[in-house]
Order: sequence, then structure tokens, then C-alpha cells
Amino acid sequence: MELTRVLSTLDWSPLFISLKTGFAATVIAFFLGIGAAYAVLKLPPRLRAVPDSVLTLPLVLPPTVAGFFLLLLFSVRRPFGAFLLETFDIRIIQSFTGCVIAATVIAFPLMYRNARGAFEQVDINLIYAGRTLGLSEWTIFRKIALPSAAPGILSGTVLTFARAMGEYGATSMLAGNILGKTSTISQTIAMVMQDGDYGKAGVWTAIVILIAFVILWVMNKVGSRKMYQRGWW
Repeated sequence: MELTRVLSTLDWSPLFISLKTGFAATVIAFFLGIGAAYAVLKLPPRLRAVPDSVLTLPLVLPPTVAGFFLLLLFSVRRPFGAFLLETFDIRIIQSFTGCVIAATVIAFPLMYRNARGAFEQVDINLIYAGRTLGLSEWTIFRKIALPSAAPGILSGTVLTFARAMGEYGATSMLAGNILGKTSTISQTIAMVMQDGDYGKAGVWTAIVILIAFVILWVMNKVGSRKMYQRGWW
């Protein structure tokens, strides 16, 4: 059978690279997004526009444009890229690290926007009560703001993982398409389509759809009231 032949010759490394990239980028974006969202909300309203625009910019830019800026930043022919290579022997271009950086930059705004929206829904009276009781800002964040904003943050985390795992444009420009090293599922689909191998393209597409269904199922669980009623959160 054609499907058996395709599966027997399929290189599964793009799946593992995509999953590793998605997990790594999500972890980074999770902490950076929550920290940035909380910091921006603590600014006076008139001062929020500029940092909010900068942090959200990758969400509205074409991924190839973001990839171009990353390429300029990390190229070994540019000051910062040359500094990393000469001082720490770190090469971002055409490396798995480049995959993670590109995916993080593209997916970060989703984490940031969801976290900010979740923090905006926290009852300000709880914050004031914590301050009245003499709690430190860190304690207020950890014990009041973060638990109250948790559903929105969890939804943002799932979306961030989905966006990071499926990133194509910026990843292609910064990390390239090296089989077994930087070739993700999205890049592999584009490559096998160019080669006219529709069988492999179909299998990878089916895998992506299956992962997407799992992600949507998780999001529904996160947003379900039964989740809280059962004490999951």
C-alpha cells in the first residue's frame, strides 16, 4: 500500500524538532510574557502604549520580516552575532537554537496579550487588600494576581505552544532547513511539496491536524467550568 510505503520511509525527526522547539519556546515565552504583562500593567496608562506596541509587534508583522530582523541581529557578519561567536562560540544561524529563538519571538505576543488580558480581569480590590495587609508586591503577584489570572494564562500557554510549533517563516530565515537539525514539520511539508511527494506531504499534514485537535481539546479543558468544579485548578 502507498501509505505503508510512505510511513516506512518517513523521517520522524521533523516531528521531534517541532515538539522540542514548541516546548522550549513556550517555556521561555511563558516566563517572559507573564513578567512583561505584569510590568506593563503597573505602568501609568499614558506610558503603556509604546512598550505594549513593541511587545505586540511580532504578532502583526509577517514572519519573514521578523526573520529578516533576527537574521540581521544574529548574523556572524554583524556585531552582535560576531560577538556571540567569538566570545562564547555560539552560532545562532542555522542551528536548533535559532529555531527556538525564532519561534519564541513569533509566539511571545500571544503569551503576552493573553497574560495581560488575564491580569486586567483580576479584581483590583484584592490587590488593594493585599497591600493593606502589608504583603510585598512579589507576594501579591504570587498569591493573588497569578492564581486569579491562571485560566487566561493557561489558554495563552496552549496558544503559544501551537504557534511556536507551527512557525515557518522566521524559522526558515534564521535557522534554515537542515534535515535532522532545524527542519520542522512546516518546513518539511513545503520541501516535500516542492519535490512533488504528495504522499509524505499528506502524512505530515494529517499529523499536524491531529496535533491541532489535541491542542483544541486541551484549550476546551482549560476553559471548561467542569475543570474548576472538579478541583483541577
